[in-house]
Amino acid sequence: MTFKRFEDIDAWKLARELCQLVKRLIEYEAFSKDWGLRNQIRDSSGSVMDNIAEGHGRGNNPEFKYFLGVANGSCAETRSQGYRALDYGYISQVEFDQLKSLSLRTSGAITRLIEYLNKTDIKGPRNYFTDFKNPKGQIPPQPPPA
Repeated sequence: MTFKRFEDIDAWKLARELCQLVKRLIEYEAFSKDWGLRNQIRDSSGSVMDNIAEGHGRGNNPEFKYFLGVANGSCAETRSQGYRALDYGYISQVEFDQLKSLSLRTSGAITRLIEYLNKTDIKGPRNYFTDFKNPKGQIPPQPPPA
């Protein structure tokens, strides 16, 4: 499993859905007036997407795994803030359950990706560029055709 673009990563796609859900929820009148919580949950949900993308963009597995760990932490933070929004009466139980379910699915996808990276021999594209570290100019493995 290799990814040419972060947009191809299932965990990133789920994180994007999580951001979209959070955006809809923070537009509710009561929620939108709580600037602190609104900004915090918006930023933490965005951090999930952004850290997956940044980690992928680093081009090597150790850094990718680090950023996936940060993304997973932001996913938990978003879920925790959802509990506060529920407790404050900003969202309904049904809406919270939707947020919780999607954040857990996203976290699971991130965790599975980390587990895959821990097992694979593929090191990431940065390890294959021609330079003093890779004088043979090895070409990275290519994904199977779609």
